Amino acid sequence: MNTATIAFIGGGNMASSLIGGLVEQGYAPASIRVSEPLEEARQRLKDSFGVVTFADNGAACAAADVVVLAVKPQVMKQVATALAPHLSHRPVVVSIAAGIPVQALQDWLGAEMPIVRCMPNTPALVHMGATGLYASPRVTSAQKSLSSDLFAAVGEIAWLEQEADIDAVTALSGSGPAYFFLLIEAMEKAGIAQGLSPETARLLTLQTALGAATMAAQSDVDAAELRRRVTSPAGTTERAINTFLAGDLPRLVADAMAAAQIRAREMASEFTQ
Repeated sequence: MNTATIAFIGGGNMASSLIGGLVEQGYAPASIRVSEPLEEARQRLKDSFGVVTFADNGAACAAADVVVLAVKPQVMKQVATALAPHLSHRPVVVSIAAGIPVQALQDWLGAEMPIVRCMPNTPALVHMGATGLYASPRVTSAQKSLSSDLFAAVGEIAWLEQEADIDAVTALSGSGPAYFFLLIEAMEKAGIAQGLSPETARLLTLQTALGAATMAAQSDVDAAELRRRVTSPAGTTERAINTFLAGDLPRLVADAMAAAQIRAREMASEFTQ
């Protein structure tokens, strides 16, 4: 991938995370271009990573092998439509904008454009991301490999066979960090209510979350079995787990993820009307 030229349209947090991951893995900063309207942001990116910056989107994309659309969904149509005349060399266009389907991007960029639609999540900012990717039929195997390398620089990736699965990825890993943050928040508050200092409650909650996730990631058994192994009969953990189950936590999680998936579909439909 080190020989490919990557152009980022937009230099916000997610773009910065991807750029940082690439540079840390030895990717040449001179091969990374970033178009960003704010001069202060351009200077920050240049100082932080040594990349080449532009104020003009079209100039940044000239002869680029990969074009990453890292702008807000609300301005994507305007940005993509203006960018289309500069993509006659047909780079792979990678979109990280939530809710915008491939069909809408092809309407704005051209039907022949190879497009990869991605759903990363915010832990990519600390290089612990999870990204689902879908490639349109125009994407070559080489372009798919370039896209894989881009997101593998900031975490784990999973390729999807059908675009509709992006909505499920959005509900699971895209929105998922907020679910864990909510549990962390609740556990901290409960610990404080039981007499722990805020500092102690935060420390123990975060380390427990990190430790549990690490154990699950490194284990050769599933989460259900890990839970059984730490739940002694008639012990404190069993009492707590039974309380969760009495409140039908699994159903609540399923309902929440279904709501997120439905909203993702609604957002997609808004861009194809």
